[in-house]
Amino acid sequence: MSGYDASGARTVLEQLIRQRRQTFEEFVEFAARFAREHGEPGTLSLRHLQRLVAGRRPDGAPVGPPRPATARLLERIFGMPISVLLSESAADTNVLEARALHVAVAVVVHDARVLLVCRREEPDGEIRWQFPAGIVKPGRDPRWVAVSEVLAETAVHCLVVRSLGSRIHPVTRVYCDYVLCEYVVGTTSNADTVENAGVAWADRSQMIRLIPVERIYPPVLDALDARLATHA
Repeated sequence: MSGYDASGARTVLEQLIRQRRQTFEEFVEFAARFAREHGEPGTLSLRHLQRLVAGRRPDGAPVGPPRPATARLLERIFGMPISVLLSESAADTNVLEARALHVAVAVVVHDARVLLVCRREEPDGEIRWQFPAGIVKPGRDPRWVAVSEVLAETAVHCLVVRSLGSRIHPVTRVYCDYVLCEYVVGTTSNADTVENAGVAWADRSQMIRLIPVERIYPPVLDALDARLATHA
């Protein structure tokens, strides 16, 4: 790799390496040293790194995620989930910084209702309803974070059904993983009074009155519509 210009990077990983002013060879050496010093079993060869930063295999197909140990090593170095590191580079550095904040959003359903929490007053004075959500630290599973955050915020136990996908939130610019969950047991209560003003179960019509529909991730609406159809 010639020079240290971060422009023209193909992936976030390549962009971050360039911002560190390291060649690929230098980063591979750094990663090996980091792994030894921090007890990480992951390894990274120059050839593997070149494929990862390109985002494509030699045949043009998208590159798959690295082995879990290697993914964890990269996540620890950069403090970002591997899904973000392998995504397309962000020309806007503000967007790149936002991607560093990784949040798991729990969409918990019970019959034909969904669980919502009411955040306390925002700086702009607006009180907002939203789905329970928690920060995903590097190496943590968003599904585990979603379930544990629901319990911590609402006293409700739930189980993961499936992932609904991920996106950069159009308002907060935070990287969000959406997880569909099924209610198991528990009486809802505001278990986090510092952060939340209330907790409620809402049907679809109530939900879109409390949360602007344009802010709701479309796969969430699709999942709730499918849920309503089974309980009609």
